[in-house]
Amino acid sequence: MGTKILTGVTALAVALSGSLVGVSAFAANDKPYTEQWAPSEWGADDKAGSVNRTTPELVLKAAKLVKRGKVATLGKVYQQDAPAFGSRGWRMTIPGLPTGGPFGAHSMVYNDEYLSTAIGQIGTQFDGPGHIGILTSKGNYFYNGRHLEDPDITSYGMGSLGVEHVAKKGFVCRGVLLDAVALRGGQLPIPTKADPSDPGIVTADDVKAMIKRQGIEPIGEGDCVFVYTGHGDIWHPSKWDTFDAAEKQKRIAQFNSGEPGFGISACDYLAEQKIILWGGDTWATEAVGAGFKGERDEIFECHAQMMPRRGIWNLENLDLSQLVADKAYEFLFVWSPLKIKGGTGSPGNPIALY
Repeated sequence: MGTKILTGVTALAVALSGSLVGVSAFAANDKPYTEQWAPSEWGADDKAGSVNRTTPELVLKAAKLVKRGKVATLGKVYQQDAPAFGSRGWRMTIPGLPTGGPFGAHSMVYNDEYLSTAIGQIGTQFDGPGHIGILTSKGNYFYNGRHLEDPDITSYGMGSLGVEHVAKKGFVCRGVLLDAVALRGGQLPIPTKADPSDPGIVTADDVKAMIKRQGIEPIGEGDCVFVYTGHGDIWHPSKWDTFDAAEKQKRIAQFNSGEPGFGISACDYLAEQKIILWGGDTWATEAVGAGFKGERDEIFECHAQMMPRRGIWNLENLDLSQLVADKAYEFLFVWSPLKIKGGTGSPGNPIALY
């Protein structure tokens, strides 16, 4: 590969296909410059993106959605045999058993864990500013006009693209659950064609239909919006450890083979409503069908248009099962990425209160 750098959708496609065939054919995309993606509406120095829309008034309004006194945790369990994208993995060991001690007259002992993982991009994961970029003629372009070639970005941290800049603000918002399974009458299939008519693709019209069907207020500024496709139930949070190794491997292959989700029309619509976070029960949130394409003839288009262009970050592999069971379509959503200096993303366990 020489000095060729793979970023953004190119790297994602390579990770999925397990092949480097045709990578050199990818041409530079200069739309970030011709369409003036930067500076963002929050200024050239901004490092946090759309979470800047959060105001005290929106927080207080979201807090009023807590009516039943119920709490749902939306994170999935981090464990070694859970599905992971590409070559990512989770390896945790407890050295020593006990790791240290005994100490003192009371003979105290303790245990620590050692973790080796793609910590920002595994399991329930937050895609931050340093995760997705665009290969341009001027370098690898990321949110608000920053480039991988900038001097503050190294192999030891993403500098001004680090996830800690978003984590300093955190997310407290009106959460909206879009139940696409109820809309379709069953688990959504993996798309087979790049067309809005494919049942595995959630379009802007589908979003509007779900809002109407669920009887909730339209999506608005400062909202955090999550889609339930049913595909995440292949990796069901309450059943996973009941499966033997062979069944888990079968399900991992099925889970990673593609996914239903938002099409670009839905993502554009959500962006127009000025949401601050999008997410779902799958590993990319957006539709990934044949040839890794979504609603149009492009791969991971929502990733490109929502994140490096608009600073609207993505939260993947959520456990939405309790919210679906309770038909909790609106809730107070509270969560923040970990303050990992220079990280591309973050693990976590978001909370919904309703």
